[in-house]
Amino acid sequence: MIRHLGPQDLAIFRSIRMEALRREPTAFASSAEDWGLLPDDEWMRRLITNHVFASFEGDEPVGIMGLARQSATKMAHRATLIMVYVRRDQRGRGHAKGLLDALVGHAREFGIAQLELALSAENPVALRFYRREGFAEVGRIPAGMRHEGREIDEILMARRIDGEPVSG
Repeated sequence: MIRHLGPQDLAIFRSIRMEALRREPTAFASSAEDWGLLPDDEWMRRLITNHVFASFEGDEPVGIMGLARQSATKMAHRATLIMVYVRRDQRGRGHAKGLLDALVGHAREFGIAQLELALSAENPVALRFYRREGFAEVGRIPAGMRHEGREIDEILMARRIDGEPVSG
């Protein structure tokens, strides 16, 4: 089951987000330490400001995906996929596709025409998933992230959801 999280779901959001940051530290620009220091009101702001969806097995959250819309008027047709995570033992069971489909539908309702993301060049499984789902590579940031003294490239991808092709 996929569900759009609301203010009443703060504990669920905190739980799955911290799990993601701890279990997959190279997959995110943020760290568990960064988020662990946030006060409750900042957690709530991030939950409400970003459109956050969770995938559940029963009552247990096993995946998360968020959507951060650009705020500048000339860029409001664009949004970035953020916080993408599916628990390892749940991968390959349709959670990522379900989350993405829910976000695409939600984004269209808000007039968003283009989705964008950045992912670690060291995550070939995610890269294959995004390509399969219509995202195209539009750039690369060499040494876009540093983790434990290592530099990791970031791949930038985009997907039009209004029928127009991505150029890049």
